[in-house]
Amino acid sequence: MNTSALHRFGSSLPRDARDTLFLLAVIGWVVLLQVAHIPWWCGVLTAGVLIWRARLALRNQQLPGWPWRLGLLLITLAATAFTHQTLLGRDAGVTLVVVLLALKTLELRARRDAFVVFFLAFFALLTHFFYSQSLLTAAGILIALLGLLTALVNAHMPVGRPPLLQSARVAAGMTALGLPIMLVLFMLFPRMAPLWGLPDDGMTGRSGLSNSMRVGEIARLVLDDRVALRLRFDGQPPPQGQLYFRGPVLSDFDGVEWRPTRSGFPDSMALPADLSVAGPPLRYELTMEPNQRPWLFLLEATPEAPSLPNMQATMTADLQWRTNRPVAERMRFQAVSYPQFRHGPLQQAVALQDHIELPPGFNPRTLALAQQLRREIGAGPQFAPALVDAVMNRLRTGGYTYTLDPGVFGANTADEFWFDRREGFCEHIASSFVILMRGLDIPARIVTGYQGGELNGVDGYWTVRQRDAHAWAEVWLQGQGWVRVDPTSAVAPGRIGSLERLQAPEGLFAGAARTLNPDLAAQLRQVWDAVNNRWDQWVLNYTQSRQLDLLKQLGFSAPSWTDLAFLLIGVVVAVSLAGAAWTLWERQQHDPWLRLLRRTRRRLSQLGLSDHDQLPPRGLAQRVQQHWGDTPFARQLSDWLLRLEAQRYARSSPITLATLQREYQQLGWPRQPPG
Repeated sequence: MNTSALHRFGSSLPRDARDTLFLLAVIGWVVLLQVAHIPWWCGVLTAGVLIWRARLALRNQQLPGWPWRLGLLLITLAATAFTHQTLLGRDAGVTLVVVLLALKTLELRARRDAFVVFFLAFFALLTHFFYSQSLLTAAGILIALLGLLTALVNAHMPVGRPPLLQSARVAAGMTALGLPIMLVLFMLFPRMAPLWGLPDDGMTGRSGLSNSMRVGEIARLVLDDRVALRLRFDGQPPPQGQLYFRGPVLSDFDGVEWRPTRSGFPDSMALPADLSVAGPPLRYELTMEPNQRPWLFLLEATPEAPSLPNMQATMTADLQWRTNRPVAERMRFQAVSYPQFRHGPLQQAVALQDHIELPPGFNPRTLALAQQLRREIGAGPQFAPALVDAVMNRLRTGGYTYTLDPGVFGANTADEFWFDRREGFCEHIASSFVILMRGLDIPARIVTGYQGGELNGVDGYWTVRQRDAHAWAEVWLQGQGWVRVDPTSAVAPGRIGSLERLQAPEGLFAGAARTLNPDLAAQLRQVWDAVNNRWDQWVLNYTQSRQLDLLKQLGFSAPSWTDLAFLLIGVVVAVSLAGAAWTLWERQQHDPWLRLLRRTRRRLSQLGLSDHDQLPPRGLAQRVQQHWGDTPFARQLSDWLLRLEAQRYARSSPITLATLQREYQQLGWPRQPPG
């Protein structure tokens, strides 16, 4: 159906049907934005109710009675309780709001019912921010907001058949007038983070990080394209293969799961960090997305804590930076790292025994391989570098492959990797490598974090996504301390370099664009990432600390929330007074008819005529004749006042305001009151 046919169809409908269909279309858009976050039955039920209501409007049929609505409500409550196991909470609440919004349209009879639907739809719009605050979400909500405002304005035009385009213009004007107020509130309204809920941190089966690592239970890894962090270097960035962002370090292994170290040694015998750095530093600005974990992901190695907004960070003995509370909001800060570093003890220490232990009864073939390598190469700390090289060479030449679909492993994950499957992703490879190292009596542990990233040539930012989550190993070598060894680089060098980075599955349009013009698709993606980054930096990253920084720039030496509240109140009062003054000035300056009438009233007051401020021109003419009688000036002024009234209110008056202004000057106003 083309535009003209759609216009004719809308013109042929009664106004009630047309307005109802428009409102249902807007509600459908609101629900469509939420469809990825509600159960499938909720989307189907909501769509069915909206289609049913549209059919009733088109056929001008009666709305269903209360038994239908009650039955659908009970079905909704039961399905929500079954799906979410509760009627409370974020997800269950959003499900109920969406269905109740649709059900309310089934009793849309009067304007009062329409207003309830409007404001329920406005509330449903807010629930989108529980799941996403992206630029696309904001754009979709803006479209829905304009649609709801259009329907609301249209509902306040009860007479005639006002076109929807006219209501849309009024709604757009209202939105434009509200933008300055929105901007002031955005800048100054106190922020209580986190204001909005965040998506659940479910990493099972998805690329990303956790505080533990269960090897072999994930049959297929789904790449997660969400942004984990962004950074921009002050100078020349290092090669992509050197970008290792350190996260949790896992040393304790029970045969199935790797966990952080739980040493049984006293603190006096614990392994020290002993971090020493060398070479030129890397200075960069990093923006980290909220992860609900007390972790910072900094480039290896960072000796000094970055200055965080409203948060403190400390470095553990294994060089992991931890915060004093979970990172619940986006943070932007400066950091300094040194790619050349050394850490850990240089000589044997008792606490290194924690990094050699293996649970009994697991991976017997891997332990037998370790014994074979020790017989062939040698045993002892002096042979450790040669043993590491031999294992890495086995990974390079033994037919091992990197895959995102390794299948489910059994209890002996290392045995299956080394001898049976010979494939896996970074977790399998790192875990099997560390188990073999410990079988060789070489202290080893797993380090998780992110590796690599993608440079955006538009804005110069490096983007690190959840799909860049990585696991590598550290081995302890005498005289060198802990040394990074990435066994994945031996199996799939492209995973670490810039040639074969992991890519999440593309959507239909992105895949088609890449097929038609790969260069254009890559450039458009970079532009879109740059726009999203600006949105994140300027809008989503406008936090409490940045509000206080704004007050410092405005001259507050030690700003507090009290200063922010007083400033907001002052701005609101000033804007209100300015609006009132502008309204008064506009009424005085932009209506020449009223301005001419006020001049006449002042002139009459000077001539002795009082108590006439509220009289219209006809009333003034009567007062002039009563006060001065049948004098020539009184007759001339009365006639002029009557024509002034006719010019304003007569439908087809030939008199122009310019003519009346000239006649006003020719009235021959006396200097003294006429006798």
